[in-house]
Amino acid sequence: MKQYLTIEKYPGKEVLVEEPESEYGFTYADYLTWNFKERIELIRGKIFKMSPAPTVKHQVILFNLSAFFIKKKIGSTCQMLYAPVDVRLKGKSFRKKKRRDDEITTVVQPDIIVVCDTSKLEDNRCIDGAPEMVIEILSPGNTKTETKYKLDLYEENGVLEFWMVHQEYKTVEVFLLKDDAYGKPVFYEMGDKIPCTVLKGLKVPVTEIFK
Repeated sequence: MKQYLTIEKYPGKEVLVEEPESEYGFTYADYLTWNFKERIELIRGKIFKMSPAPTVKHQVILFNLSAFFIKKKIGSTCQMLYAPVDVRLKGKSFRKKKRRDDEITTVVQPDIIVVCDTSKLEDNRCIDGAPEMVIEILSPGNTKTETKYKLDLYEENGVLEFWMVHQEYKTVEVFLLKDDAYGKPVFYEMGDKIPCTVLKGLKVPVTEIFK
């Protein structure tokens, strides 16, 4: 199935274009040259269109989580950021050919990012490397394939703590990195409190997320 993206070819004039093809995996350098109107992510050299504008429920959850972290003053030890902000990750390309082994072929925009290693913030355009913690708020438009790709990427790049927020079911699935791999996830539901490993001592009530 062909995927079409909107590009602003001339000021004020938008046209549909077919997703560019390449025998090589696309890279961060390519990504910086594109001016698509939609938000996109680059996963292992392949373009993924993000969902249209987030739903109201999605944004409420994002606000609730952000407000909770701000209230708990996590900024004294780590920096919290939220989408849209680019995160550059390493990893193999889907394509068999790649121009150079050191080229970045993955750029994602997680909903909430917690970075404790400030050296990753030195490039003002993006977060360069894996955050210590990532939160993704899943929408009906998120496919299982896309979710699996991101889970593998975060594990491969060493994201210590990864939360998947299931807004439909009001649950949170938490993955923790141990011995360079995610073990079996732990599910939290309404009434539970989620202990945060990266932000030691912090517990997030699930009711605060979905209120």
